[in-house]
Amino acid sequence: MLTVSGLSKIYPTSRGPVHAVKDVSFEVPDGSFYTLLGPSGCGKSTTLRCIAGLERVSGGEIRLGDRVLSSRSSFVPPHQRDIGMVFQSYAIWPHMTVFENAAFPLRVGKEKMKESVLRDRVLQSLHTVHLDGLEDRPAPQLSGGQQQRLALARALVREPRLLLLDEPLSNLDARLRAGLRREIRDLQQRLGLTTVYVTHDQIEALAMSTTVAVMNEGVIAQEGPPREVYEKPNSRYVAEFIGTTNFMPGQVVSSGGEGDTLQVDTAAGTLLCMATRDEQVGDRVLVSIRPEHIDIGSASGGPNVVQGTIQAADFLGEYVDCTVSVADTPIRVRAHPTLDLSLGQRVSLTLPPAQCAALVDTPAAR
Repeated sequence: MLTVSGLSKIYPTSRGPVHAVKDVSFEVPDGSFYTLLGPSGCGKSTTLRCIAGLERVSGGEIRLGDRVLSSRSSFVPPHQRDIGMVFQSYAIWPHMTVFENAAFPLRVGKEKMKESVLRDRVLQSLHTVHLDGLEDRPAPQLSGGQQQRLALARALVREPRLLLLDEPLSNLDARLRAGLRREIRDLQQRLGLTTVYVTHDQIEALAMSTTVAVMNEGVIAQEGPPREVYEKPNSRYVAEFIGTTNFMPGQVVSSGGEGDTLQVDTAAGTLLCMATRDEQVGDRVLVSIRPEHIDIGSASGGPNVVQGTIQAADFLGEYVDCTVSVADTPIRVRAHPTLDLSLGQRVSLTLPPAQCAALVDTPAAR
């Protein structure tokens, strides 16, 4: 459905050119939910704006199906791209009713339709986002969540081939954000809408996406299904940005074992890990493991069992957030809430080899 090839965007400044997006390429299959995830300034919103036609590309090509939308030599204006877009700020017209806000794209479009057809389209769009009965209400009288639904209805009323969402939930409180997150995902699946979503929120990306692309400094650092990106990060940057993780520095002493396993010497002993690239004997790596994957107990043998002392244990209801000192390295562990743990207690930690990732410890990989 959507193909982005070698996309670059350069902004001229008084201090020289700024490369906001650098040779970014990806494909979004028909009906999928593709998320660009990253911190402020990583290039995700610029990429989305280039797809929408709100920015002209400096290099590369953007296609929707067989149609070229943007390249160095061609440019389709935003209103001719068959794309719906929802902005972070909602962009609701305060002097219009709910109905007129949703109808606006149809009234200004080239395709003129009978008022009865327009009304049916608008009411169907409002029904889709659960705003039935509010069509005559002034837009400013809607709650924040309702305004976001209205912005979504306005994007859907044209029945676009592609839906773009630029951090649409960032202005909402946590509970409302969680509810709308599910609603948007259910709506996307029900309508089969090809969607590109931009967010800095890892939970949104993991919960909603078919594919997640983690961006850093204008490039895609890693792309894949949410579970794969979370459980098998390919760099320190990705591991740190998505979720909480532990790092133990070490050196590869053996490679090429069963299932692409490595043996890594660390301060806590030799650990079995999964290779993430083509790590070789002698490479300096970081052993990465998530807190929820670590078992805490009294085990004394077996692979990847290390000893440590509890430095902190905070009961958080769903789990106990522990910090265990292992060879002077603090290791975060999410323990079962029924465990009775105390400061200074000696414990054994089991780090499952399948959940340990060996990340290349170089500045370029960070």
